[in-house]
Formats: sequence, C-alpha cells, structure tokens
Amino acid sequence: MKRKVIAVFLIIFSSSVYSQNNRIGNTDLGAVTHSEAFLLVMKMVGDWEGKLHQPDGTIVDTSTSFKLTSNGNTVVETLVEDGVEMITTYSDKDGELVVKHYCALGTEPMFTAASVDSTSLNLVSDPTPGYDASTENFVESMKWTLDSDMPTEYRVDGAINMDGEVITQYSLFQRVN
Repeated sequence: MKRKVIAVFLIIFSSSVYSQNNRIGNTDLGAVTHSEAFLLVMKMVGDWEGKLHQPDGTIVDTSTSFKLTSNGNTVVETLVEDGVEMITTYSDKDGELVVKHYCALGTEPMFTAASVDSTSLNLVSDPTPGYDASTENFVESMKWTLDSDMPTEYRVDGAINMDGEVITQYSLFQRVN
C-alpha cells in the first residue's frame, strides 16, 4: 500500500512540476506542454530493480532510475545492467518524443515513438545517427509495457543489432520507490 501511495504522489508531483511557469532570475521559463509519449515516460519517475533476460538464458541484475529535470522538459534515465551503467534522455521536440541512448556498446542511437497509449510505448530507431546494422552494434528498438496507469511493474522488450544479427532480450522491473 505504501508503494502505491508513493507512486501516486510521484505522478501527481511530476505532473505539477512540468505545468508550472518557473523562473530563473528575471527569465520566465514559460509553460511546458508535452506529448502523450513524454507523459508516459514521466510515469516512470523513481527507482526500479529487475532482471535482464538474455536470449541464451542468462539472467542478470538490472536497475534503473528516472529523474525529471530541466524545468520538467527532460527525463534522464540511468540504467545499470550487470554493473554496466548507461544513460538515456527523453524530451520533446516539436510535439514529438525524442530519445537518445548513451549505450555500453559505444553507440548513441536515437529513437522516436512508433506507438503510445496509457500503458505502453514502442520506440523505434531514428535513422539520424546513420548506423549501419551490418557493421555497427546498437539498440534498434525498445517496447515498454506497464502494468497499469500508475505502474509498479513494467517490462522492456529490446532488439539489438549485434555483429550483423538482431538479438532480442527483455527486462522485468519492479518499483522500489
């Protein structure tokens, strides 16, 4: 019950933060509005722990933390898989979600929202970085599936271009705060 109360507080707090007109000194930063996809990412603000399931049957510990920053304009995710830390940023540009992943593979793929609803987000590779699947290793897609409108659990299905081959894996997470 305590987790649900905390989750509800985080959602309400996150929603109120992004809608404020904030100031830095004399500069009015203006009102902030966001895409449906960004609002779904905001539901993830907090800390999560889980397991990454690799295609060969290996299961490793994973954790992630989502933080709202930049006057409510960006969510920064810090993901740790088997002790390896990565960063992903989520923001809007011209009303569309823009995602940039700073990967342990040494690449920086970008993603756009292919589809979104109240409990799922399908991210697909944006061709802007120009990665060649036959010669470069990078994350190609991610699909989040949340357990509810105010999530306490979620799943991420990912596809990675690795040595010219697409491999799929998934992670299961539970909210820890």
